[in-house]
Formats: sequence, structure tokens, C-alpha cells
Amino acid sequence: MPSKLTGREMDLAIFRGQDPGGVLYQPRFDFWYIVNKKRGKLPEHLKDISYMGLHDYCRAAVRYSGVGALRHKFLGVETTQEWLDDKRLLVKQHTPVGDLREIYHYDEWNQSAFNTEFRLKTPDDIKIMEWMLQHEEWGWDQDAFDKSQAEVGERGAPQFYFRRSPLQGLFIEHMGFEPAVMMLYDQPEVIEHYMAVAAEADNAMYDVLCASPVEIFNFGENIDAHMDPPTLWRQYLAPYYTRRTEQLHAAGKKVHIHIDGAMKPLIKVIRDVPFDGIEAATPLPQGDVTLEQIKEALGDMILLDGIPAVYFLPTFDEETLLDCAKRVIDMFYPRLALGISDEIPPDGDIERVRKVGELAAGLR
Repeated sequence: MPSKLTGREMDLAIFRGQDPGGVLYQPRFDFWYIVNKKRGKLPEHLKDISYMGLHDYCRAAVRYSGVGALRHKFLGVETTQEWLDDKRLLVKQHTPVGDLREIYHYDEWNQSAFNTEFRLKTPDDIKIMEWMLQHEEWGWDQDAFDKSQAEVGERGAPQFYFRRSPLQGLFIEHMGFEPAVMMLYDQPEVIEHYMAVAAEADNAMYDVLCASPVEIFNFGENIDAHMDPPTLWRQYLAPYYTRRTEQLHAAGKKVHIHIDGAMKPLIKVIRDVPFDGIEAATPLPQGDVTLEQIKEALGDMILLDGIPAVYFLPTFDEETLLDCAKRVIDMFYPRLALGISDEIPPDGDIERVRKVGELAAGLR
């Protein structure tokens, strides 16, 4: 029997600890849709479908919306860009206390990029970044939010991710993992001072988030236990997450964290932080933990996703995929937003995404 609740209502019910009336299915296929549309490889029967229309086709709810409403700008900073060739983009930030530069290398579809040069290389660069963080402004654009929600409709509750925590931001965006770890070891006072400045700067962002009409937020951290082992988790990450989660909880918000890498070394410390849920926890054969280990680690926390993305590739048969989806539902429902850990790759089969949607819809 179809659920009497809309996708938005089911989404909110799960996070409020209420009965969602059925299985909420929230696969993320942004990258699949954008890449295949760009390379002209959308299936013939979907060649003219919209992004929202694809959700309806797959019997799916929308996971993220409203992110454009969170406004940010650095004050007194001029940013310039220069394409070095058809794939490499040089970005410079000019400030009164010095300049920073970084180079992004884009994929063949110009959709995603990685750093071949990070903006922070020396303690002097870090001082410039600290100045930037101390001269920034956050705000909320209600018109942009309303426009986003008009497009999404009842397909899901508004939720989004925002700036990473200070240490994880260094690892992924600003400095790179190895240089950041080496400086943390050789010059801990430099990194710890930066993290203190960055955490202070985040206060203004969290004030905006707490005052916003959004109820569900995601720490879009991309946690991987090889990069974030228990030692760093306990010393730097968990205290920050706990502080911010409690702050958001006090404002009536719910919070989940994106763990899409190795998870096994962190399995016993995840619940040190009062998250409401975990997104993209990836079981075997793609991740390094079993569904049973994830269930034990989460307790009554919400699981968002749960189906390994590799099951949507022809490497595995459809029966394996559907059996996995059923197991995830049996083990985690009703504390579950069923989806793909992490996203379906561009060469994945969208018809498999739809079949899981039909399975979930049949259980409502």
C-alpha cells in the first residue's frame, strides 16, 4: 500500500523518530545524470527527462536542496581565474596581507576537479587564510530557498551540507592530506592555531544555519578512516562535531555525517558524537565493514543509503542488488533513508535504480 505521506513528510518523520509510513528511497544520481547528459548517453527513453523527472521515474525522493540559500563571501579579497589549458584552472586570491594560488584539474566532462596545487603550502599561507576567515560574511537568501523548494515540491525535505570542519577542510580542500599531517606533526602549533581561528570563524555560519528554516543538515566531511584514524578523530574531529551537533540540536535541527570511505577503524568511536544519522556508510564488497557491523555501530541512529554503488554496475547481477536492498530495509527500517553508498557511477544502470525504487514503493 502506498504511503500516505509525501517524500518530504517521510523524510522529516524519520529524523523526528516518527513512523514514516514506508521506505523512503533517496538515491543520489546527480553525477550520473549530468555526465550522461553531457556526453549524450542518456537512455533513449530518458533523453529529454529533467533532473526532478528522473527522481519520479525512479520512484525516488530528493536528498539535497536549498544549498544555494546559504550565502558566503570573503571581504576585501579579489579572486581571479585563468585557464592554463582545457583542463587546468588557476585560481588566485589577492588579499591585503598576501596572495594565495591553487590549480584545479577537471575531469573529461568538466564536472568535477581535484587539486594539483593547493592554496596552503607554508605557515605564511596559513596566516593569509586566517586573515580571510576573519574577514568573511554569511547570510541567508530566502528567495533562493523558496525557489529551490518550489522545484523540489514534496519530493523531499530541504537539507544540505556546508563548509567542512577545520581539519577536514585542510585535508581535502586547502592543503592536502600529506602536507597537513606532516605540518601537524612538525609544527602542531601552526595547525592548531589555524583550527582555532577557523572554528571561531564558523560561528557566524552556524548562527545562520540555526536560524534557517531547514531542519536537517549534513556534515559533508567525506570521512575515511585511513585519513581520519581514531587518534585524530578523538583529538580534533569528535570535539568539533559534538560542539556543533549540540548547537544545532539546541536550535531544533537534525544532523548526519557523510562517511563514504574506510570505516572499520572508526566503528567503535562513531557514537562518541551525538549524530542523528550516518550517510554513505558503505558495506562490503565496496567498503570494509559488514551491514551487521554498521548496524551495531549505529544503534538507533539513522542510516542514509546502505547499498554499495558497485551493485548498480553490470559486474553484479540484479538479484544481488535486490537482495542487498531487502537486507538493508530489514535491518535498519524505520531508521532508514534507503539509497546508494555513495552515488551511482556514470556507467551504472539507471534501470537498476528504478527497480530498487519499485521494491521500496511496494513496501510502503
